Amino acid sequence: MSIIRHFDRLCTLRDQLEAKLELHEARYCLGSEDLEDGTGWDLRVRITEVTEEISALEHRPRYFDL
Repeated sequence: MSIIRHFDRLCTLRDQLEAKLELHEARYCLGSEDLEDGTGWDLRVRITEVTEEISALEHRPRYFDL
């Protein structure tokens, strides 16, 4: 997989995870207390991991020369 395709896939994945987290938080705010099962924490951790991988690709030498 090319670096650019991998980068795009990671950005899409991060966007999807952020959307899931927003939905999870909205449900929690609307009174669904039973949703606090660690899902929010898991999503935040995964978003951080994906963001770090994106950052590493952005700072990789010659990334934007492709």
